[in-house]
Amino acid sequence: MISDIARAFMDAARSLLHPKILAIVLWPMVLSLMLWGVLAWLFWGDWINLLGHWLQPAQDFLSQHDFVWLASGMTVVLLMLLVTPLALTTALFIAAVMVMPMMVRHVARCDFPDLEQRHGGTFAGSLWNALIAIGVFCGLWLLTLPFWLLAGLGALFSLFLTAYLNQRLFRYDALAEHASREEFKLILTQSGAELYLLGLLLALLHFVPVINLLSPIYTGLVYIHYGLGQLKRLRA
Repeated sequence: MISDIARAFMDAARSLLHPKILAIVLWPMVLSLMLWGVLAWLFWGDWINLLGHWLQPAQDFLSQHDFVWLASGMTVVLLMLLVTPLALTTALFIAAVMVMPMMVRHVARCDFPDLEQRHGGTFAGSLWNALIAIGVFCGLWLLTLPFWLLAGLGALFSLFLTAYLNQRLFRYDALAEHASREEFKLILTQSGAELYLLGLLLALLHFVPVINLLSPIYTGLVYIHYGLGQLKRLRA
């Protein structure tokens, strides 16, 4: 298990340096930041007012106990905590739905040229899978927001939720072109824990400044190498 995961990380790093991949490596994050930058420019005041209304009791309490500075900055901090994961989620969605097919073809041609394509997945299936993954992630993430007030528990929950998002988003697209539906289900049964562990390790990269600009594409490459490697072993 560990050797397969380590090999997927190393092979993905090698693929990341290919000129064809380098040409697209920043696009998911750049497009996401542009989208959320425009939304923030248009609706920042409305978002601040809405959150301020929700946080009014807490702000009044802090102001009464000489924490005016904390009360005034509370809304902006919470808004940043909301927008940052949404920007990352958007970048992962772009990588999974729009960029993964090209990366799968590239990796398959370079590293798995003899692997037969059985087309168990579809674009509609990829889109539906991504929407479910993001819906579950956002719902659970909103439920865990209060834990950010409890000594970093929010960051811990965010890490595990991002691990879920990684594996749910990318496992389908990594195998969609090559695995049959039966093979896909079998790999999920046999390697479900490893797929989640990959997501957890890769989630750590999403929180590292600068590196997180590359992490959506690198995450996709890791899942492609791991998934196709498991498929090749299964058929052997």
